[in-house]
Amino acid sequence: MHSAQLPENELAGIYERILGFYKRKKIKSIILYLLFIFYFSIPSFSIPFLEYGSFRITSIMEQRAVEHYLIYYPRQCWTSLNNIAPSALKAVISMEDGSFFRHKGIDWKELKSSLKVNKRRGRSVRGGSTITMQTAKNLFLTTRKSILRKTKEFIISFRMEKELTKMGILRNYINAVEWGDGIFGIKKAAEVYFKKDPPDLSVYEASRLAAVIPSPLKHSPAVNSGYVLRRSSIIRGRLNDIVLDENPKPVKKRKRR
Repeated sequence: MHSAQLPENELAGIYERILGFYKRKKIKSIILYLLFIFYFSIPSFSIPFLEYGSFRITSIMEQRAVEHYLIYYPRQCWTSLNNIAPSALKAVISMEDGSFFRHKGIDWKELKSSLKVNKRRGRSVRGGSTITMQTAKNLFLTTRKSILRKTKEFIISFRMEKELTKMGILRNYINAVEWGDGIFGIKKAAEVYFKKDPPDLSVYEASRLAAVIPSPLKHSPAVNSGYVLRRSSIIRGRLNDIVLDENPKPVKKRKRR
């Protein structure tokens, strides 16, 4: 008479196989584990919703709140692109990412140029981040510099370019970007610095707002510093080069004679 046997425990079998693989290839197992953890630390599931919805809080806002010991928590002021002066959108693009509508999240040419300049100067004097990369950082990461954060920024940027339209990325960026201590988004910035709503901003005011984006905690759009005057003047000279078109025509190369 055959004795009854319990059904094989499938979970235990899988565990034994994984354990055997780990013992045979320990280094490869550790690498796969780290990649697994790293992959699931990327906010891939929330990215598609950014095309239609709005966010309440960003990682940069949380960082600033912690830096203020949670005594003050930044508030989000959301507005649509239709409620923003076109000159303000052009000003931001012209200063932060002139090739925004042409690249796929990473402007490799600009990044290469920035690395060369920084290496020659011996310090970081020029950034190579695109608007997509800055949006990824503002929404999901922090301002703390590290190789891990930059890698995440690259991955999220690729995902955003795949899941969102260019105008969707721009809308999230213009509403998330920091413009001063506790000032996030163009609606709040326009109210604080110029007592206006975003559609009422003049070209001059829009250029001053865009001028301080790289250092919003150091410079103010309302102060006539050399930094603001110089950069805003450069921005106004570039405005005619920016076309708010998500599908720009390819640039035709001139034939060499």
